[in-house]
Amino acid sequence: MKVWTDMDALGAADGGRAVTIGAFDGVHLGHRSVLRLVHDLARARGLSATVLTFDRHPAEVVRVESAPRLLTTPEQKIELLAATGAVDEVVVLPFDDARSKETAEQFVDEFLVARLRARLVVVGADFHFGFARRGDVPLLQRMGADLGFETIGLGLVASPDGREAAPGRAPYSSTRVRALVSAGDVEGAATILGRPHEVRGPVESGDARGRELGFPTANVAVPERYCLPADGVYAGTLTAADGEERLAALSIGRRPTFYAEQGLLLLEAFVLDFSGDLYGQTVRVRFHRRLRGQERYDRVDDLVVQMHLDVERVRTGR
Repeated sequence: MKVWTDMDALGAADGGRAVTIGAFDGVHLGHRSVLRLVHDLARARGLSATVLTFDRHPAEVVRVESAPRLLTTPEQKIELLAATGAVDEVVVLPFDDARSKETAEQFVDEFLVARLRARLVVVGADFHFGFARRGDVPLLQRMGADLGFETIGLGLVASPDGREAAPGRAPYSSTRVRALVSAGDVEGAATILGRPHEVRGPVESGDARGRELGFPTANVAVPERYCLPADGVYAGTLTAADGEERLAALSIGRRPTFYAEQGLLLLEAFVLDFSGDLYGQTVRVRFHRRLRGQERYDRVDDLVVQMHLDVERVRTGR
C-alpha cells in the first residue's frame, strides 16, 4: 500500500482512481465493508482503490471545543488500512484553517479531478465537505457528470457483510464506538471495531505507589486527544518495543485510596510475569474487558487484596 503525504509528490494512477473520502477514525467494521466495496469496484473498472483522509480530524480545526476524542493515532490508522488488504494507496491531506475555508467546488476541482484523476467517488450518503459543509453527494454527482467521475452515496453499514442499517438497527460508526469506550463498555466497542480498543503512549516515571504495594506498574502517557475508557480496572494486554503482547491488569483513574479528588488521571498497566524496564518505550495497550469501577479503600491492605483478585481474573480470563 502506498502512502502519500506530500501532495506535490503524488503520483499518477494508471486508469484513474476509485476514491473514498473520510476521517476513518478507528477503521471499524463499517469502514472495512466500504473499503472492500471500493476495492471490488476499482478492480472491475481498472482503477486504483484510494483512500483520501486527513492528517487530523477536521473537527480539530473547525470546532475545536467539541472535537471528538480520537480512536486511533495517524500511524495506527495507516496500519489498520493496510491490514485490510483492500487499499492500494492512502492520500493523507493536510487539514488546516486555510483548507477549512476552501469551497466544496475548489476541493473537487483541485483534488478529486486535477490531482487524483478520480473516476469513481464512494462516500456516505450524509457526507458533507468544503467550507460550512456546503458540499454533499448531490453536488458531487452534478459536478461528476461534467468532470468525468461517478459518485455513489452509501448508507451507514450495520453488519460485517455490508448491509445497510434498517430502522431500529444500530449502524457501525466511530461516534458509537467512542460512546461505548467512554462508558467503559470495551467489549461492545470491540464488536464494532473488530478488535480490542487500543491506545498508545510512552511509559513515564511515576510516584512508585504500585511498586510499594508489590505491583510495579507502567504509567502510560496517552495524549488527551485520544479516547480512554471510563475510570475503572480492565483486563487487557500491553505490547512493548520487543513486539510481544503480554497480559496486563489496567487501571484508569485518580487512585482514590491515596489522592481522593486531587490525583492526576492515570493509565497504569501491571504486566503479568514481567520484570523488564519499560521506561521511555512507546507501548500499545489493548482493553479486553472491564473488571470493576474505581473504589476507595479505607485500608491499603484491602486495596492490595483486591489487586491480587484483579490480577488473578486477568490471568484466568474470569
